[in-house]
Amino acid sequence: MGSVARIYSKALKKYPLTIQALQAGTLMGAGDVTSQFVIERKSAEQYEWQRTVRFFSLGTFFIAPVLSRWYGVLDRNFGSGKGIPVLKKVACDQGIFAPSFLVVFITVLGVTQGNSLSQIQEEIKNKYKDIILTNWSVWPAVQICNFSFVPLYHQVLVTQVFALFWNTYLAWKTNQGPQQS
Repeated sequence: MGSVARIYSKALKKYPLTIQALQAGTLMGAGDVTSQFVIERKSAEQYEWQRTVRFFSLGTFFIAPVLSRWYGVLDRNFGSGKGIPVLKKVACDQGIFAPSFLVVFITVLGVTQGNSLSQIQEEIKNKYKDIILTNWSVWPAVQICNFSFVPLYHQVLVTQVFALFWNTYLAWKTNQGPQQS
């Protein structure tokens, strides 16, 4: 196991964005597969592989680059370490980044699904409140640990490992039929 960790660390240092993108895409795709088979209880015949490809692509080409840059911004502005810098990072992450990022995520997902602007607006109207409240019930604790104990270059990985569960929730939530808020 030690050699795998060394190879991974070496690759991450040499190709940080590529490695972070591939791991985020893989974990986003895995979250969708988990949602379809475990939460939605789809059979193999009902499985929507295009949905998994969409989540993999969003993780690879959108989420990983954005998170990587965002964590760098937080680190440059608030430093690293424990205590007040971590609380400032989490406050900024959850008070500014998360609310806007989730709107952008739902929008980008809607565009990749071929939805119209009015359909995307309806999706945001009907699902955003539940998603952001769920986000705020789990992510602050995750980010306190992440920003306190994890080196910057591993923070996207830690986020995405935990996000396997979050991605399962997002895949399920964003693929539910219309609902009223």
